[in-house]
Amino acid sequence: MKPKKLKKLRKQVRQSSAAPSYIKQLLKYRDTFSNFGEIVFLINNVIESDRLIARDLLPQQLPLLELPENIQDTIFEAIGKEHQMGDPVGDQLWDKYSRALPKLDQLLRSYRDYLEDTYGMWAYISAPFINDLSKYIDGKPTLEIMAGNGYISKGLRAHDQSVIATDSLEWQKENQTGRHLVTEVEKLDALTALDKYQNQVQYVIMSWSPDGVPIDQEVLATMREKLPDATLICIGEQNGATNTSDFWKQAKLVDPEATKTLNQHYSTFDLIHDQVYLIK
Repeated sequence: MKPKKLKKLRKQVRQSSAAPSYIKQLLKYRDTFSNFGEIVFLINNVIESDRLIARDLLPQQLPLLELPENIQDTIFEAIGKEHQMGDPVGDQLWDKYSRALPKLDQLLRSYRDYLEDTYGMWAYISAPFINDLSKYIDGKPTLEIMAGNGYISKGLRAHDQSVIATDSLEWQKENQTGRHLVTEVEKLDALTALDKYQNQVQYVIMSWSPDGVPIDQEVLATMREKLPDATLICIGEQNGATNTSDFWKQAKLVDPEATKTLNQHYSTFDLIHDQVYLIK
């Protein structure tokens, strides 16, 4: 897909509906399309994911939240089996489904925005992924910088991993999600945290560093100077929605087999193709 087109699509996707009504709308469309298993499957995945996160539990892995390309053909054929061509009832059903499909498609594609607005979850942190990450860390001391609400650290701590979660927490002043920390997070900016814990950790986790903000380059430079033996576990979209372009140019990707394993359960579910990278 051409970069300009992808950028336009992302902009459209990020126009999410209001959080309180999001799930209600999905439930309405699940009733509307109750006879179409492919659609119900996608909606049920979102509903279950939201249910778990709302209870402070890590969700399951998500499928790609896009309607099948042939869904209109599937619906047309289903209507044709029940109603003859020109039957007003069949025509009304077709009109109802045709009007609803674009709205449902937008809702499914907006799930990440709903998670950001409602829970402060930017990277989608699932239970299977945390299980893989815990096995990779294997008890070694770990520092998470820019931890946000702390979903990654909470998940790792549940696996009895030794994790220090840190964040400047400056966004609490402006963002409602700042009131929903899910685990203890020490108030430290990224560079201060690296300086404080430089002799105590073997892994540093940095997830969804802001697009175009050069803190990621400073983190990488600081780690190379003060934590040369530590590995940076970076979650983001290379040359895309996260980090700076210079960061990706400077990053040295290491351990491809372990990276592949970590990404088994960190799969994309929307237009943003973020992944796990191991960096030196």
